[in-house]
Amino acid sequence: MTDQTWKPGPARRVLDDAHARLDDSRLVLTADADLREHVRSAYTAVREVRVHAELRTVPVAALEELRKKLKVTVLEKSGYRHVTQVLVAGTDRLVEEGIGAGTARLAVAAARELADQVDAGLRFRIDVDPDDPYATVLVQALHAFGLATDARHRHTDTAKRLAVEAPPFLDPARPATSWLRRLFAPAPVRTASFAAVTALADLLGLPEDGVRRTPPTATSHSSGVPGLVVAAAEVRAAVGQPLEAAAVWADFEQRSAEYYGLLSQVADLGDDHEAAEGFLPADVVRRVEDQPLDRTLLRASLRGYQAFGARYALVQRRTILGDEMGLGKTMQALAVMAHLTATAAPGPVHHLVVCPASVVTNWEREVGRHSALTATVLHGTDRDAAASRWTEEGGVGVTTFEVLGRLPFDDTLRPALLVVDEAHYVKNPATIRGRTVRAWADRADRVLFLSGTPMENKVAEFRHMVGYLQPEVARQLDPQAGLSGAKAFRRIVAPAYLRRNQEDVLTELPGLVQVEEWDRFGEHDGAAYRAAVEAGNFMAMRRAAFDVAHPEDSAKLRRLRELVDEAVANGRRVIVFSYFLNVLQQVSTMLGDLAVGPLTGSVPVADRQEMVDVLARPDGPRVLVSQITAGGVGLNVQAASVVIFCEPQVKPTIEAQAVARAHRMGQTRTVQVHRLLVEDSVDQRMMEILGSKAALFEEFARQSEITDSAPAAVDVSEPELARTILAQEQERLGRQAVAASAPA
Repeated sequence: MTDQTWKPGPARRVLDDAHARLDDSRLVLTADADLREHVRSAYTAVREVRVHAELRTVPVAALEELRKKLKVTVLEKSGYRHVTQVLVAGTDRLVEEGIGAGTARLAVAAARELADQVDAGLRFRIDVDPDDPYATVLVQALHAFGLATDARHRHTDTAKRLAVEAPPFLDPARPATSWLRRLFAPAPVRTASFAAVTALADLLGLPEDGVRRTPPTATSHSSGVPGLVVAAAEVRAAVGQPLEAAAVWADFEQRSAEYYGLLSQVADLGDDHEAAEGFLPADVVRRVEDQPLDRTLLRASLRGYQAFGARYALVQRRTILGDEMGLGKTMQALAVMAHLTATAAPGPVHHLVVCPASVVTNWEREVGRHSALTATVLHGTDRDAAASRWTEEGGVGVTTFEVLGRLPFDDTLRPALLVVDEAHYVKNPATIRGRTVRAWADRADRVLFLSGTPMENKVAEFRHMVGYLQPEVARQLDPQAGLSGAKAFRRIVAPAYLRRNQEDVLTELPGLVQVEEWDRFGEHDGAAYRAAVEAGNFMAMRRAAFDVAHPEDSAKLRRLRELVDEAVANGRRVIVFSYFLNVLQQVSTMLGDLAVGPLTGSVPVADRQEMVDVLARPDGPRVLVSQITAGGVGLNVQAASVVIFCEPQVKPTIEAQAVARAHRMGQTRTVQVHRLLVEDSVDQRMMEILGSKAALFEEFARQSEITDSAPAAVDVSEPELARTILAQEQERLGRQAVAASAPA
């Protein structure tokens, strides 16, 4: 475009657009700071309301315990019954109502002290309640703050460039916007004005008529000026007219983890800082806290413990992140990748994720949703072509344990970060899978193992995992000696192992209610069970409760139907887990259109995620029926808040992983866990034997001392478990048969 083509109308539109874009830039660069204060005020108001609500249950007589000189009878005679009334009234009003100034001051001071005590012990959660005006304002403020924060993260570069480069052209461009100005302007000024308009149009991406035509596909995620325009408009709308209560609460239920992440940037949610740091030694903590974390390529808000976990992985280089399931290990790994990419020299940066096939799609989604990195799936029929593309372009390659050894890479490719998800899959270094992961770990610059259950059975297995990463640390671990207690263990593995628990760092996590649903066999399911015991078939014993022709003939199926009906009536969604395919089919048939699935190991990975998405739809099925080995790992199913186990599992950690599909960051409802159990059966024997098996992991993974028992004492192999229970049940039923045949 030439300078002479500018007419006053188009030139004026270019100048107006420049002023508008500068307003957008200022908004993008500053709005989150203003909205941060709005969030803080709304949060303080909600806390105050909750403190006052609790103090309404405390009689004014309690104030005498804090101030011995205070006599509350005068308060009670004036109609003051609970502490909140004293707080709200304040000293001046109490005096106005005839209460002595000294008494008023003592009463209010004691009330404030009580309020501070209640506030200090308040575990803050945002309960989904559209009728709560204070909580609604807080959620609306967080929604706007999130838009502003996201806009600043995405468009800072564009906004800063416009703020610097556009202003010098504004005044010089003015003569071109009016015939009258042109008439009286000297020729050099007119020429300069046309050049200034041209420069602004080029900077803003405007055509010759000066009319901005935002592409129909432009979103706040788009790059450049179009994305800036959309993002600024979204922020203005959220600030000027907050999202309606119903809409913002629906969004909160879908993305509550992100809302809490935003809130944690503004307010101290009461996390235990030592627990957030994994009770690591002070010298390790200092090194971690000194590590910067570049978040420019990250599109999510990190909780404090998550930022600490990412820094720990950067500082220690080759580590296990053993956070309890549901704490966002994937997000912490993404933060490490984003930092390494943002701070690397020019050129492609490679990160490689190795995971079970069931979570490949989830990794691909999380990378795209929460970062500016590109995910390439190295799995399936086109994996060789995908591998070539990843080698050339970099980004995050996602593959499976089975495919890892068959990828066509030469030894010169060194990932900046190797992430091994569900790393307990390689607890045996002698397997092909273990040897392949070790080979990649040796060539990667950094390695991050992710596992919420790094010690399913034996401490020796954990030692093997540490051996992949830091052999010198592994050599210090003596599993036969019981590791000299949990505290000594934590000191030894601090350079290689970080773990945090939900109860310590997720103060907002809803409750977990676990119920054992005991019943007795009836005629038909009891006959199936006795036949399985007589045949010596342990697996048939475990599923015999469902081996009936009609659902009403099974005590477990009847109870399962009752639980599902109750959950659906209360607006809840359900996950039903079983190890056995025929049990899943029985459940699916009984539930009909209420259920989606079964989700089994034979379901393609992409289809598994689709089933989870269908469950989350408002008008979709209410129950996900899933094989525990397929759906109990990797998938995030926060839409469900009721979990039903059809039978006990051989490993307690398998059940824990399955529960964590629902009871995790992002869950907004109390999670109910129901275990269907039959008295005097394999169920009862398994519950008795396996009850102690979780002790090993609890002792070492949490901050506590180990018992005197050696690790082997709580380890039970599956064949041994089957033999023990089968013998017990055959003996029990044999005694019953003898008793039944004996003469009266």
